[in-house]
Amino acid sequence: MSDIKLISTTVRAQAASELRDRILTGRLQPGDRLDLDQLTAEFEISRTPVREALLQLSYEGLVDITPRSGMTVVGITPEDAVDSFAILAALAGKAAEMATARSTPAGLARLRDLGDAIHRSGDVVGANRRFHRALNLSARSPRLLTHLRQAVRVVPGNYFELFPEQEERSRREHAALLDAMENGDGRTARSLAEDHVLRAGEALGGWLADRAGRRDDEPASP
Repeated sequence: MSDIKLISTTVRAQAASELRDRILTGRLQPGDRLDLDQLTAEFEISRTPVREALLQLSYEGLVDITPRSGMTVVGITPEDAVDSFAILAALAGKAAEMATARSTPAGLARLRDLGDAIHRSGDVVGANRRFHRALNLSARSPRLLTHLRQAVRVVPGNYFELFPEQEERSRREHAALLDAMENGDGRTARSLAEDHVLRAGEALGGWLADRAGRRDDEPASP
């Protein structure tokens, strides 16, 4: 029985999320072949959602699909990861600035509650996602939210498993961000939100670089 729980949203979206995480964290390497039947058996779902998930990843530039060569991983370099987080940082910063101007006192109080709940939760990833979603919604900009939904896909779902030390840093940065928002300081809120995401990208980029370096140092198979 697979330990991948294909629940919530759609089966296709969950399959895409799992494969995206494997690519973003280097478990699937550039050039790796992707076998549709093997993935279907592993995920215990039909071929159609797996095929649609791979097509989605091809649109994101993570998978290459060709009629003759089949499906292969394009992957992501450490530089790609840092650049992608920089794009997300710019969007997240703007969302924080707009949310500062557009949030009500009740909305800010709810954000504070969601931020505090992250570190009491048994599901840190889910709680963190709820906090950031509420923050982004507080910007009251459907167009910005659309771009954020696309950009945030670069964040691995298991980020806090890879970097458990980032949880405490995240707590401090969330608190400082909310302080700025409650003080009506949109410029500082934007700067803090941008730095928060940039540091996360630098951590992932450094981790990927170290992983690639260790792989290059491994002796070649005879």
